[in-house]
Order: sequence, then structure tokens, then C-alpha cells
Amino acid sequence: MDAARAVLEVKSLAIGYGDQVVQHDLSFTVKAGSIFAIMGGSGCGKSTLLHALVGLLRPLSGAVLFGSDDYWSLDSDGRGRIGRRFGVLFQQGALWSTLTATENVALPLQLFTALEPASIAALAAMKLSLVGLTEGQASLPAALSGGMARRVGLARALALDPDILFLDEPSAGLDPVASERLDQLILELRNGFGVTIVMVSHELPSLYAICDDGIFLDGVTHAAIAHGGPRQLRDGCSDPTVSAFMHRREPVHASG
Repeated sequence: MDAARAVLEVKSLAIGYGDQVVQHDLSFTVKAGSIFAIMGGSGCGKSTLLHALVGLLRPLSGAVLFGSDDYWSLDSDGRGRIGRRFGVLFQQGALWSTLTATENVALPLQLFTALEPASIAALAAMKLSLVGLTEGQASLPAALSGGMARRVGLARALALDPDILFLDEPSAGLDPVASERLDQLILELRNGFGVTIVMVSHELPSLYAICDDGIFLDGVTHAAIAHGGPRQLRDGCSDPTVSAFMHRREPVHASG
């Protein structure tokens, strides 16, 4: 895979709700095969941006380009066609509580393919095995640990063999061991299958361990105040807000 090829381009994007602008003038590029981090403090708009990228929130202005296609300028059929090229892992997994692990993973295959039930069941089991979940496939989400539920959500996101994965706080709420295992799994998916990953997170160990590039959103200026990989921003960014976040310090606010 050509690592220089742009899979996703965001141009002059403004996002928000009604008259409330959450972020404005966002422009960045996600390269094929990279793990791209959307960073920033709580409430700065990280998940809001992700929702605009995956088709859940129409931007106030600007463009979201997948290849040569401007996602939000397309009709619903065109957006659906593009949407089937990526998978999404929502916060806490967002599993259907009345469906087993296998049934949760099978759902996209039932909705978007013409495969026979036996083939769907076999593919769902394979996707669960791919994320290291060979036990508990017949269990309901309530019977799974947090790490297992997150793996089921990741298997579901992989069900349609996406070109790009969007992960919303994948490590949130996990203990350090489960979080590190999930980080390693994400790296294996990128390295083994070449999938491009966009990840929202404020978990510094995960950001430093797996992300190549990223953007830092500021909740005060409602804009991106830094671009670069998490380790690069930690070691070389002079912006006090970014530096404080990356070193787990309280930000210094101007007085007066």
C-alpha cells in the first residue's frame, strides 16, 4: 500500500449544532496505512468531529473527501456507498444488548450483503477470532468483560473489510492490561492488513504507543492548534495547552 496516498482529506471544516460552532477551519489529511489521532481535552469536540467524518453529523461548512468523493455533497445513495468502505467502533462498544457477540458481528453482513446465513455465521466467527475472541461468542454483552466487549465491537467494525477504521475512545474505561492488549491488536490490524485508522482518544499511553500522526483540538479557540504525531507533539510542541496535555500538567491560563 502506498503510504503517501491520502485516504481522507478534511478541508476548512466547521462542525457544531445550530448556531453553536464546536470547531472551525479544520484541515488535515489522513494517509493510507497510518494511525491518525484526534486529540484534545474533554469537551473540545473530538467525538463531534468523528461523527462528521462517519456520516452522523452534517458539517456546518467545508468538505470531507474520501479519495475524490466529497462525502457531504453526495446524495444518500452515494454516502451509503462510501460508508460501507469504513468501520466504526463507538465508545464502550455500543453493542446490541439482546444479541450475542456473534449476532452483533453478523448484523452488518445481514444488512449489506446477500450472503447465506451459514456464510454470515462463519464470517462472524472468523472476525471474532481475528480480534482474539474465541470464547464467549455465544454470550450476550452483559456477560462480557469490558475488554471483550470492545473486541466484539472491533470485530463488528471489521465485518465488511473496511478501508478505514474509526475508533471512538477505544481504551476508555479499560484496565491497563486490557488497554495494552487492545493497542497491540490495533497495531496488528494496521500492520497485518494495511487498514487505515482514525482514533479519538485522550489516553496518553495509547496515543504514544500506536499513533503516527494527528491533530490537536482546542476547546477555547474552537480550532486545531497543533498537527503531528503524539510523540512529536509531546517532545517538540511549544504551545502551552498542547504541552500541558501531553505531559499531564494543568494548563497555564493567562491572567487579567
